[in-house]
Amino acid sequence: MDTRMICSAAWSDMMEGLWKAFGIGFLSGLRSMSGVAALSWAASFGHIRIGWISRGPETRGLATLAALAEMAGDKMPFAPDRRIVPSFLVRLVLGAVGGAALAGGGVSKTEGAVTGVAGAVAGTLLGRAARGGTTRSDSDWVRALTEDALAASLAVALIRSAARTGRT
Repeated sequence: MDTRMICSAAWSDMMEGLWKAFGIGFLSGLRSMSGVAALSWAASFGHIRIGWISRGPETRGLATLAALAEMAGDKMPFAPDRRIVPSFLVRLVLGAVGGAALAGGGVSKTEGAVTGVAGAVAGTLLGRAARGGTTRSDSDWVRALTEDALAASLAVALIRSAARTGRT
């Protein structure tokens, strides 16, 4: 086999692995519990690299309900800003864990974790900038619901991507 083909295949595997790590971090930055739900679904299919994430249907159901509750609660006037220190730190930790768990071929758990943190920073800051701070007007609600739809779509894409790799 040609050396260029081997390097190209390795590069492709590494980039796919990094996209998953960045993607789960970005998702955790947008909606932290959506990241948890996506990880629990991926774990239930046996497609993550961290064994201590629960694979049971109870965990999957609870995480999914928590993600839906976060989406609803996010629109309340008393919802805290995602950039406050405790919220931001939780998103970074979830991005790191998710990145380590979902990072694919050619990517170490450490590289996955760092990439997941970068995704969480991007998701937190870009999501807040695109969304704005309130849900007082119709356009604010449209942006909030668009962010929810983006988070749900990204979660589904990440779960499907993890399932295609067949990794356990």
